[in-house]
Amino acid sequence: MVGNYLQLATEAAKEAGVILLEYWSNRSSLDVSTKRPGDFVSKADLAAEQSLKSNLLSGSDGLGWLGEETEAKSQEGGRWIVDPLDGTTNFLRGIPHWAVSVGLELGGELQLGVIHNPLTEETFAAEVGDGATLNGVSIGVSSTADFSTALFGTGVPFGTMSNIKTHTDEIARLMPHCAGVRRMGAASLDLAYVACGRLDGFWERRLQLWDIAAGLVILRESGGVISGWTAGEEYEKTGSIISCNPSLHDQFFSLITADN
Repeated sequence: MVGNYLQLATEAAKEAGVILLEYWSNRSSLDVSTKRPGDFVSKADLAAEQSLKSNLLSGSDGLGWLGEETEAKSQEGGRWIVDPLDGTTNFLRGIPHWAVSVGLELGGELQLGVIHNPLTEETFAAEVGDGATLNGVSIGVSSTADFSTALFGTGVPFGTMSNIKTHTDEIARLMPHCAGVRRMGAASLDLAYVACGRLDGFWERRLQLWDIAAGLVILRESGGVISGWTAGEEYEKTGSIISCNPSLHDQFFSLITADN
């Protein structure tokens, strides 16, 4: 059944991507509202989520819903967890780095993930126990073992977020030891990039479940190591994640959490 859901999620994500591309070509005319400083929502987000909700719920009887832009719907069997447009700010400013993210939780556990970038026509996908793919080809995390050559991704706090200094301190500790840090503005794609070896690791605090649900499945299935800041932390609930390839994780974790 999960395999059928993976196909459903992939098709739904691609259909939402077609909708987003239509808005992308006319983005200067979009009506935009602000949820908080630096956090935007547009008609493109809403249209993509409505498409996803219709397709996913109609194709999976008895499942609930958690989307960034629409009201949650609880069901005991499980739920779809969706970000219709991860990287809205990039989208609105014409920066070609954004994606559709679809995760599925069954029995309280994340079971599959799909992250689709319509502009690059890249679809990352995974289901538990079956590995991760990019456009149908198996992927895995990088083999980088020399920390000085490693490249990391992160999400920098913005607006009125309270953890800005904490995060800049983490960057300051990490930078002298690695080849660089990238802040690209779409957490789902950051996780997918770790999964396929483009980045060696990624960290960020206080993400929402729809930001990371799909990416966590894809990254786990590609061989990545994921943790929170503290032992036993339920990072799916806190939204605070430190992820890396196995060779670098311990040093990466130590540097990021040094002042924890």
